[in-house]
Amino acid sequence: MPDIAAALKEEVSRLARKAIREEVAATKKAVAQYRREIASLKRHVQDQTRKIAFLEAQESRRLARKPSPAVAEGARFSAKWLKAHRKRLGLSAANYAKLVGVSELTIYNWKLGKSKPSAEGRAAWVAIRDLGKREALRRLEMVRI
Repeated sequence: MPDIAAALKEEVSRLARKAIREEVAATKKAVAQYRREIASLKRHVQDQTRKIAFLEAQESRRLARKPSPAVAEGARFSAKWLKAHRKRLGLSAANYAKLVGVSELTIYNWKLGKSKPSAEGRAAWVAIRDLGKREALRRLEMVRI
């Protein structure tokens, strides 16, 4: 006579293994899909990182070029306007000087009206006078790089 307890135990084990296999198969599929998605995202991040590095290098080269004095033709300089612009941007004299590409003392003298910018200085100043706060801070970051 067959042992009923052993048969029941064997059947329960078989059904449990089957249920586990079904659950594990679904999990394996999900893990494979997640790995593919992660690999795709890593490739995307790498591509974006390369593009950002290229654009930063391009922008820093563009910022390194000095503007031509012809840009400043007809532009009027005002010490009062310089003070207001620096205040509006929320920059220190040192940072504003870095942005313009002159020394901190030069900005100080321009602000007080003790001196006026040379043709090159005026061209550099004209190039940044239409900047907003965000753009100015972004350019300062590029100058520091």
